[in-house]
Amino acid sequence: MELRDYLHILRKNWLVIVALTLVGIGAAAAYSLTRTPLYESQSSVFVSTQTSTGSVSELTQGSNFSLDRVPTYVLVATSPLVLDPVIDQLGLDTTATELAESISVSSPLSSAIINISVEDSDPQLAADIANATASQLADAVEEIETTSGAATSPVKLTVIRAGIPGTAPVSPNVPLNLVVGALFGIVLGVAVAILRTVLDTKIRSPRDVTALTERPIIGVIPFDPKATERPLILDADPHGARAESFRALRTNLQFIEFDGGQTFVVTSSIPSEGKSTTAVNLAIALADAGKRVALIDTDLRKPKVAEYLGIEGAVGLTDVLIGRVKVQDVMGPWGRRPLYVLPAGKVPPNPSELLGSSQMKALLEEFGKSFDVVLCDAPPLLPVTDAAVLSKLTAGAIIVAATGKTSTGQLAGALDALDTVGSKVAGLVMTMAPTRGPDSYLYGYGYGYGGYGQDSK
Repeated sequence: MELRDYLHILRKNWLVIVALTLVGIGAAAAYSLTRTPLYESQSSVFVSTQTSTGSVSELTQGSNFSLDRVPTYVLVATSPLVLDPVIDQLGLDTTATELAESISVSSPLSSAIINISVEDSDPQLAADIANATASQLADAVEEIETTSGAATSPVKLTVIRAGIPGTAPVSPNVPLNLVVGALFGIVLGVAVAILRTVLDTKIRSPRDVTALTERPIIGVIPFDPKATERPLILDADPHGARAESFRALRTNLQFIEFDGGQTFVVTSSIPSEGKSTTAVNLAIALADAGKRVALIDTDLRKPKVAEYLGIEGAVGLTDVLIGRVKVQDVMGPWGRRPLYVLPAGKVPPNPSELLGSSQMKALLEEFGKSFDVVLCDAPPLLPVTDAAVLSKLTAGAIIVAATGKTSTGQLAGALDALDTVGSKVAGLVMTMAPTRGPDSYLYGYGYGYGGYGQDSK
């Protein structure tokens, strides 16, 4: 993915990221509030070596000896030899091992100073433990370093800084915890956003289509929440963005040249992707441009063309194919345009056989000679084979894919169904594309698209 893809993911999932960030901050705040405040106190001792003459060489040797011994004394500071007397002195109800967990002993590099830090919920007790540990460490070192026969130890530990009670707790560090919680929430939110995008198989942009197939996208129809109430958008709102998108589809379709002429099947992968409204409005747009158009409702299972155009559909294509009526008796003009409509008629028991029959082939050939463009509104490709059978008799298929509804697998299945029968794909039309929101994309029509919604069949 490119940088703009990640920016799009962040924009689309900003609510998730913000929510998880707040959760992270809340968890950090809850953790901080439930922790017992700890106060720190620190005492320091200086390690020196006593000499007899005070000469430079002895002082140098003593200094080197002290530096060599400091790491050892750091370890001795948390040993029972030091901490058991501290416990007895302060009357603590603990063990040397438990007490050592609250004591931190360190020494700066190449330094003869040992720092003893103690953390405790009682600031005064922390100071008392730090001071007692420093004092007992000095006694323990003197005992260890005093050799047999010697009166005193050559090493002396001097307390140079006594521990004092802390005025503010050092733990929990509320600001730091909140920052860590916020960062964790942001990272988790971004990870969830990316995971959602990776697992999302819905078609949401032209890039999803172009990644799946090389067939051209010849139209993008924006989402209309009132599509079921006004399927004929070119009549209901002729100057709107959705009407203009059908005109753009018309223009693109006119540039497509096939050996079989301008006879197309309009279909989709699954139901409710807007293929019938696309077929009807495209037919109207072509007729508005002066084209002589034949619109045939070849969806012999759930016909919609007659309903959308407000015409009688009881008798139609089915009756023509079985020879009950002549085509001129049931096919007539619609409106004041050169648009002629042949409704589906009664639903037959054998739609696929009728659509693949020689009568249907002869009818389409006749229409191809009499009309500039022939559009056949066919059923979806995945549930039934009608559209695939019919597409063999036409120049190509126009596949409608609903943005945010159709999955890449469903569209791939529809394309495979056409490839199996050797049919051509004239192009793809993306429907239900939102004009606002993070999934909106400019596509050259002056409106945004990319999301999802509901459309008519």
